[in-house]
Amino acid sequence: MSKKDGFTLHPFDQENGVQTSGLIPGRYLKTGHTHDRHSTAYFGVAPSVFHGLLKRWRRTRPAAPVGGFTFVDLGAGMGRAMLLAAEYPFRKVIGIELNPILAEIAQSNLQTWQAAGRAHAPIQLVCGDAVDARFPNGHCLIFLFNPFGAAVMRRLLKRLAVVFADRPGQLDLLYVNNEQESAIERQPGFKRLFLGQGRRSRADAIADHRIMANQPDGEYAAANYEDCSIWRWAGKT
Repeated sequence: MSKKDGFTLHPFDQENGVQTSGLIPGRYLKTGHTHDRHSTAYFGVAPSVFHGLLKRWRRTRPAAPVGGFTFVDLGAGMGRAMLLAAEYPFRKVIGIELNPILAEIAQSNLQTWQAAGRAHAPIQLVCGDAVDARFPNGHCLIFLFNPFGAAVMRRLLKRLAVVFADRPGQLDLLYVNNEQESAIERQPGFKRLFLGQGRRSRADAIADHRIMANQPDGEYAAANYEDCSIWRWAGKT
């Protein structure tokens, strides 16, 4: 992407020497997969929103400390959430990204992060469909930054309900820009722990507003917050 295409560099990339900036509408993220038409858009989560939501999750009394959980980013894009998560002592950080071009960029970013000594957890990126993802044993914390529409979200939730039905370990969801909140509400077995706004820092708000303002089509808008939720799998009743 170039500036004429609406590309605006986020300070996160300037400060860390990575490439996670920009906004790519879903119609430009074609891979040939049947789920392409359900892709929303690529946009890196604001670091302040990520850290704030993770802090709130840690107050929900999860079953283990951070080190006991595997962090799984579904729809990892260029990997910004993975980079942020890797600075915490998770058991492991895993990203699943359907688009091979975004996955290649994310892999390069992860290598930069590791070379700089910023990764405090093992990192693994998988290029594939989130609905078919393999989830590791033990406690899992899944991160979603509104990666896909309702049809894929419903399929994912049904699969999670099957995978985690009888296995040990806690499953929690962190959902940013939670447009498909109603899909989780309708899926038996999930309990909502939080619903509210994840506030952007002043620096993140300024950066994201600039990115949105520079879009050629002007089809997206940024607020000073993201609507967020936290869910916990409580089991089928």
